[in-house]
Amino acid sequence: MKPTFSDDIIENALVGRTTKEEALSLLQAHPFELFELADRLRYETAGDIVTYIVNRNINFTNKCIGNCGFCAFKDNSGYILSTEQILEKVEEADRLGATEVCIQGGLLLDVDLDYYINIIESVKEGFPHISTHAFSPMEVYHAAKQSSMEIDDVLLELKKAGLDSMPGTAAEILSDRVRKIICPGKLNTAEWIDVITKAHRTGIPTTATMMYGHIETMEERIEHMILIRDIQQQTGGFTEFVPLPFMPYNNKIGEDMLKSGRYVTPGMEDLKMYALARIILNTHVRNIQSSWVKLGKKLSQVALFCGANDLGGTLMEEKISRSAGSTNGEFMSAQEFEWFIRTAGRQPKQRNTIYTKMFDAASPGKVNIKTA
Repeated sequence: MKPTFSDDIIENALVGRTTKEEALSLLQAHPFELFELADRLRYETAGDIVTYIVNRNINFTNKCIGNCGFCAFKDNSGYILSTEQILEKVEEADRLGATEVCIQGGLLLDVDLDYYINIIESVKEGFPHISTHAFSPMEVYHAAKQSSMEIDDVLLELKKAGLDSMPGTAAEILSDRVRKIICPGKLNTAEWIDVITKAHRTGIPTTATMMYGHIETMEERIEHMILIRDIQQQTGGFTEFVPLPFMPYNNKIGEDMLKSGRYVTPGMEDLKMYALARIILNTHVRNIQSSWVKLGKKLSQVALFCGANDLGGTLMEEKISRSAGSTNGEFMSAQEFEWFIRTAGRQPKQRNTIYTKMFDAASPGKVNIKTA
């Protein structure tokens, strides 16, 4: 099938210079033409290897002083894990072969930087071999504000304590128009960029995310991805990009959507976002992660033919998406990851957090390590 989009658009995609106007025109093409281009770029970048990580999510509290309209996780009569409880979860994850713990939580009123440092130091003291992937830009911003410190200094102290990498969450849509509506108490676009770029320059790599499918426009989604590309050109600190479809249940923004007759994003729209992410970020961000928790396992497998080359983590415990209505589960074993990847005709590899090493699964909970 001859593509309906121009050779110039294809050429710009190949060299990582897709413009907003070109991205919008790509969305007007037949979906399978879009997927074919994204899959070509995926293959040229990552070959037929599909990665995943054995990890555990630890949400240390669901109490929060924030006012995000999309959040279904916040519960101010909820829980706060003690350091001992956090370490019990890390110990269990270590026993099951995890190489990473992803630690995030709500914003607590009466904590400062010392609280976050204590978590990291405690984990590293007991489990120095476990990668600490922790604290969103909002949590770093909150720690700085609570401690009357500069962002640079907070990041430096966290790195000294043993923080290995950060999730690039709290991004939602990087448009202040959108943020003033869905998360008015959260750091704004410039502040998110400030934390992320300073993390990269401190030697803390991060992921990048985009939560789409609520009140934003298609133009704002594309602008978000181009902004991620611009940051990556400056810092090179993003390890992956993760498009995250909005879960509209049990939260104010979602309730308003449902009343107006809007539901979750259709599967084809989700696949287009993965394809567009691969095309816009081509040559800049190597890894596009398909979120099986958000998409479901079967659609995540299809996303491997639309630009994605990573399926995320085993998680072992997932609370935030589940609270917003996700019904796709909290845990997927390494064996099931291998099955899903192989039945898609791809080669499965376990990886470390920052994609610098890959692992051949040998047996449940065990891996053979080799440099990628």
